[in-house]
Amino acid sequence: MLNRLNKLLDSASEFFAERKGLLPLVGLLFVIVNAILQFLPSGWLGESDLLLHLGIVLAILGFLLGWAL
Repeated sequence: MLNRLNKLLDSASEFFAERKGLLPLVGLLFVIVNAILQFLPSGWLGESDLLLHLGIVLAILGFLLGWAL
């Protein structure tokens, strides 16, 4: 179990080391989609701001990982 987790983390770090701007761009995309959903009748997804919060956290993590790698 621990060996599989180590291999997963190694492959993820190699993947994100080559694509440092991917996570911040995905986070920005989530924020933009949330802004669009505010004006559409989208139900709880637009009202809860889930994509906004997820996008901000993902962008911050992306900047921190990009800086560390």
